[in-house]
Amino acid sequence: MVWIQFVACLAIIIVAGTRLSKYGDIIARKTGLGHVWVGIVLLATVTSLPEVAAGISSVAIIKSPDLAIGNLFGASLLNLAIIAVIDVLHTKGPILRFMGTGIVLATILSMLLIAAAATSILLAHSVFSSSILGLIGIYSPMLLCLYLVSQYMLFRFKTRQPDSSNDANSQGMDYASVSLKKTLLHFGLTAIAIIGAGIWLGFIGDQISNSTGLKASFVGTLFLAISTTAPEMVVSISAARLGALKMAVANVVGSNLFNIGVIIFLDDLFFGEGPILTYVSTGHVLTALFALMLSSIVIIGIVYRPKLWMKSWVGIDTTFIAILYIAALVTLYFFGG
Repeated sequence: MVWIQFVACLAIIIVAGTRLSKYGDIIARKTGLGHVWVGIVLLATVTSLPEVAAGISSVAIIKSPDLAIGNLFGASLLNLAIIAVIDVLHTKGPILRFMGTGIVLATILSMLLIAAAATSILLAHSVFSSSILGLIGIYSPMLLCLYLVSQYMLFRFKTRQPDSSNDANSQGMDYASVSLKKTLLHFGLTAIAIIGAGIWLGFIGDQISNSTGLKASFVGTLFLAISTTAPEMVVSISAARLGALKMAVANVVGSNLFNIGVIIFLDDLFFGEGPILTYVSTGHVLTALFALMLSSIVIIGIVYRPKLWMKSWVGIDTTFIAILYIAALVTLYFFGG
C-alpha cells in the first residue's frame, strides 16, 4: 500500500503542476517581469512547496531531520538533472546555448548557498554548533539572509538588463483575453493541492524508510526528492515546449536557491529539538558536492558553449550532467547503506 500511496501522491503533484508553466508564461507577459525572473522567483517558490510541506511534516510530526535534509539536497541534485531531460526533449539544439548571464548569476548564487549549508553540517558535527536561544542553529538565519540577498541581486540584475530575461524563441501565445486575476487564483488553488500532497509525502517517505531498511538520508535523497521535484520537472518540460527555455532552466535553479535558503530555515524552526544540522548525517555533504559539480557543468555549458554533440541536438554538457547524476545515485546508495 505504501507504494500505491507513493504513486497516487506523485500523480496529484504532476496534475497540479502541469498548469504552472502556462500560468507563469501569462504572468511573465502581462506583468513584464520576464521569463527568468518569473522562473526564479514565482515558479520556483510554488514548485518548491512540496519540499516545504514534506520537510515540516518530517521534522515536526515524524521527527526525522535526516529525511527532511536529504530531501532538500536530493531535490537540488535532481533539479539540475532535469536540465538534461529537457535537453533530450528539446530537439532544436542544446538548451544551455540559449541561456544568458542571468542564469549564470542565479546558478553561482545557488552554489554559494549549497556550499554554505554543507559547511554548516560539517561545522555542526566536528567543531561547534552555535544556536539561537537553543532552538535553531545560527546558520539557518544566515542561509535565509543569503537567499534574500541573492534575490535582491537577481532583481537588480534584471532591472539593469531587462532584455536578458526574455525568451527570444518563445512561441508568443496570445493571452489578451486571459485575466491576470484569474491566473493568480489558479496559482493559489494549485499551490494548495501541492501543499497537501507534500504533507502526505512526509509520512510516505518514513514508511518507505522503515519497510526497505534504507537509511532516512538516502530515502530523502532519492524517493522523496523524486516526488517533491515532480512539479519542477513537469513545469520545466512544459515551459520548454512553450519555447520559454530560460523560464524552464530558471525554475530549477531558483528552486535550488529556495530549497537551501528558505526551507532549511523553516525545517530548523519547526524541529524544536535544537539546531537541526547537528541531528543529520554528514553523508548529505557528499550530495551537496555532487550538486556543486553539476552546477559547475551548467555554468561551463552556458559560458563556454561547447560544440553540438550526439546527433546535433543533445549537448555534451547535459550529457555529462546525466552521467554525473547517475554516478551520484550509485555513490549515495552504497554510502547510505
